[in-house]
Amino acid sequence: MKLTNALNLPQPFVDAATSDYRYKDKRYSVTAVMKGARQAILERRHADEITNDVADMVWAIFGTAVHRILQDAEETKDQLKENWLAVDMPNGYQLSGIFDLYDDFTGTVTDYKTCSEWKVVYREFEDWRKQTLIYCWMLRQIGFDARRGEIVAIIKDHNKRKAETESDYPKHPVYRIAWDFTEKDFKEIAYWLNARFVIIADAEKVPDEALPLCSDEERWHKPDKWAVKKKGNKRAKRVFESEAEARAMAEAEGLEIEFRPGEDGKCKQYCSACEFCTYWQQTYGKEA
Repeated sequence: MKLTNALNLPQPFVDAATSDYRYKDKRYSVTAVMKGARQAILERRHADEITNDVADMVWAIFGTAVHRILQDAEETKDQLKENWLAVDMPNGYQLSGIFDLYDDFTGTVTDYKTCSEWKVVYREFEDWRKQTLIYCWMLRQIGFDARRGEIVAIIKDHNKRKAETESDYPKHPVYRIAWDFTEKDFKEIAYWLNARFVIIADAEKVPDEALPLCSDEERWHKPDKWAVKKKGNKRAKRVFESEAEARAMAEAEGLEIEFRPGEDGKCKQYCSACEFCTYWQQTYGKEA
């Protein structure tokens, strides 16, 4: 990745954002396999062309700083901290990862995160659950009885006033959530990982434009919607995902319809390889 420094930030910011990570053939990290195969492969193929500005990486720097502070804490005799491991997959590829903390007494993998308040308010935890489940599965492949995943998240934009007045808002700027995994969970994630590596191996053989399109879930896709509202009002009386249903209500109550096009949040804001993706070029390239 090429780093720019449009704001001429001090060198420590640049150093913190700089990484000497190098991709290795047939080895994918846990975070990589959780992305769409198209994104993961484009990031590899165009690693030397992707550009990012130091100022836009401030939250990644913040997350790294949090990890380093917690890493300095002394672990107990039953704990492993910041250990890297790799597991061989059936098709000759490797899955690699670094978990933040593993407690062998409780069988718990703990991962530290930084997040926005909305992650907790909307309880969008499936990616966290899957990541800790994969780490547990990996540890089980080398003989550990890992069976529980835990996330300790620091909420970057926590609002104390909201915490005092809104019942569904997190009460503290640190949020903790955990899952107990079953044998069924481990069988399902093993099947998913094996299938994922087959997809990746096949995708590596085709050119950029022929890579499999990321799924709606992987693109964080929000569908088209139709808002029914009184003329001149900004707030909708009701929002539909079906134009026919919206039109029926509008005609029955003498209201107007506002079309709200869907979008792919990951593509628009969080995919570093988007400029090399034909889907992004065709869908959002003109907006850039």
